[in-house]
Amino acid sequence: MKRFLCLAVFVFVLSVATISAQQVTAIKAGKLVVPETGTTLTNQIILVEGARIKAVGADVQIPAGATVVDLSRQTVLPGLFDCHTHMAFLIGGRRTRERGSLFFYDLTHTNAERAIHGVVNSRDMLASGFTTIRDVGNDANYVSTDLRRAIDQGLIPGPTIINSGRIIAPFGGQYQLQPERRHLGEPEYFYADTRDEMRKAIRENAHFGARVIKIVVDDQPYIYSVEDIKYMVAEAATAGLKLAAHCVTEQGARNAAEAGVASIEHGFEMSDEALALAKKNNVVLVSTDFNEKAWLAYDIPPEIAKRFYDRSVDRLRRAHKLGVTLAFGSDLIFSAPDETRGTWTMSLVDVFVAAGIPPADILRALIPNAARLLGVERARGAISAGQFADIIATPENPLDQISTLKKVSFVMKNGKVFKGGN
Repeated sequence: MKRFLCLAVFVFVLSVATISAQQVTAIKAGKLVVPETGTTLTNQIILVEGARIKAVGADVQIPAGATVVDLSRQTVLPGLFDCHTHMAFLIGGRRTRERGSLFFYDLTHTNAERAIHGVVNSRDMLASGFTTIRDVGNDANYVSTDLRRAIDQGLIPGPTIINSGRIIAPFGGQYQLQPERRHLGEPEYFYADTRDEMRKAIRENAHFGARVIKIVVDDQPYIYSVEDIKYMVAEAATAGLKLAAHCVTEQGARNAAEAGVASIEHGFEMSDEALALAKKNNVVLVSTDFNEKAWLAYDIPPEIAKRFYDRSVDRLRRAHKLGVTLAFGSDLIFSAPDETRGTWTMSLVDVFVAAGIPPADILRALIPNAARLLGVERARGAISAGQFADIIATPENPLDQISTLKKVSFVMKNGKVFKGGN
């Protein structure tokens, strides 16, 4: 008994010592951007203890023994968000054997290979300053759940992941199937046409680790109705999950906006009336706007790529003018010899610039708007006491020069330096 008590006391003392000995890091920030307000503070000290921020201010004292990171000549801001990613997709370019179609990729790559692609993409995203992402499916058989858990356990580097699991869609999903092979779209998609199937799909996703529910509204001639979508919004809410709706047509976007989904993904064909309905119902637009290079990756003629790009710029400009809440999302699935997934993702900010959106509003789409959409605003998306220490730095102030986000020189995730430092 005595031995047991001594061992228990030893373990307790050791655990207390471990907690009290958490790594303390003091970051000297020459400029500190507050994206919510679009303002800049100067000469701030950010005190990080363990995974979280302990204090921020000009008069914060640096404790003895703290590791000091000198970013006094740089601009510091919270880590960035990408609200529409596909980590388990890596088609073409330097790291895969073929370009091919999405359908072909689904059929020819195993869960294990796609998990490896997810590891590569996650590392590259973090290196470019994306500390939180929402992975919205096309991830084989719940690869994104396993990827999220591996990152959370510290086994591999990567952003915090909010993942959807299998995409829920009317029969066929985003593919044209053959009657002899009508199940080839699985497990990428969960075909749900009746209310019972919708409920089952949502519950299975929640059971297997989904943190958000993704539906495809309108990639077939038949689309989900307003009542269908309202039913899934309510069912997802019973599990504490939000609903993201893939919409590529005007009617699909209208149905999703009227049903009150958390976000419309893409919304390429949205009229001003559909955008106004989204604003009225507090629906966020994750516009996934490609630059011409990204459109050309689909092997489409340059003139069509230009038309798609111009359409995206126009819709993004109109959405901003109407006051629709915007959150940044990339939707990239291709690789390129001269890009990582992270650098290519960051280049899509240029579309926001082309649409005439001011840097302060671009930053809001990249950070606070995104944090609220993902439901993590109390833990991430700001540099303040109590938040997780997801911190990046750039050579210039992005409020003055948004392109400086392409030159992220320092990345800290959950209090650990991943890139840069002294």
